[in-house]
Amino acid sequence: MMTEPTNTTTKAIRTDVNWSAMSDADRIHSLELEGYVVFPEVISPDKLELIRHELSQLPTVGSDYSENQRGCTDIQWTSSPNAIELIRHSAIVKFLAALFGDDILCTSCHYALSRPGHPGIAVHTDAQPYGSEIFGLQASSPRLVRVLYYLDELTPECSPFKVIPRSHLSLHVDGNPYRRYLRHPEEVMVTCPAGSAAIIHQGVFHGNYPNVSRMDRRMLAIGYRPAWAGPIAEVPDWPVEKVACLPRHIQPFFRDRNARAIDFQCPNRPSKMAIEAPGISPSRWQTSE
Repeated sequence: MMTEPTNTTTKAIRTDVNWSAMSDADRIHSLELEGYVVFPEVISPDKLELIRHELSQLPTVGSDYSENQRGCTDIQWTSSPNAIELIRHSAIVKFLAALFGDDILCTSCHYALSRPGHPGIAVHTDAQPYGSEIFGLQASSPRLVRVLYYLDELTPECSPFKVIPRSHLSLHVDGNPYRRYLRHPEEVMVTCPAGSAAIIHQGVFHGNYPNVSRMDRRMLAIGYRPAWAGPIAEVPDWPVEKVACLPRHIQPFFRDRNARAIDFQCPNRPSKMAIEAPGISPSRWQTSE
C-alpha cells in the first residue's frame, strides 16, 4: 500500500494568507480561483467542546487503506444536536448564499477521524461528473462545495489539509477528476486553529498529510450545492420521517435531493433575456462590502 513518507510535511509549501481580513468578495475570489478558502475560528471554544463530545460517541469505521482513518456518515440522523447546528452556521450559510445566489441544499454530512498513524489521504477531487462507487451520483452535481470544519488544530504533524491550488481550472487530462495522486510538487499545506473551516471547490485536487503526532485530528465535512445543480440521474431522496425529526431551521437544507433547474429545450434567443448578471461579472471579485 502506498502511503505518504513522513518527511513530506517538513518540505511542504505553506500558505501565508490573512484569512481573517478577507471580505466576502475576497473569499469568493479565493474559492473560485484558488479552489479553497479558510474561515478561521468560526466555532467558539465552548461549542467546539460540545461537538467533540457528541461526535466521540458515534461509531466509526476504518477506511479500506487504514484503520487509523475512520469515519461516520449521515451525522444529521444521529443524536448530535450541536454538530447538526453547523449545517446552518450563520457566517458560512451567509457566504454560501452570496456564492451561489440560490437556495442551498445539503448533500452530505460526514465525520472523519484521522488517528496517529494515519498515512494521509490521496490527492483527489470531490467531483465525479458521472458518479462513482465511492461518492455515488450526488457527486455528479455540476456545482458543489464542501465545508471542512476542523475540530482540532491543524499542525504540520497532525494531518493538515493539502491542496493543489487552481487545479480545478485545468483542461489537461492530468485534471481528470477521477484521477488520484500520492502527492504533487506544488501542493500546499494549510494549517489553522481548532474551530476553523475550509471551504473547497468540488473540482480542486486536495487531501491531507499523515498524522505523525500523538493527537487525533477530527473533522466534520458538510457538502452543499445550489438548488439548480442537481445530479445527472435520480438518486434516492432523504427519508421523509427522518427529515421531519430535524430542527425546523435545518429541514430546508434537506429538500428534494433531485431538485434541479434546467431548460433542455432552451432556444437560441429566448424572450425577455436579462441584460445584467452580477454573479458572472468579472467585477464580482472586486466588490467592496
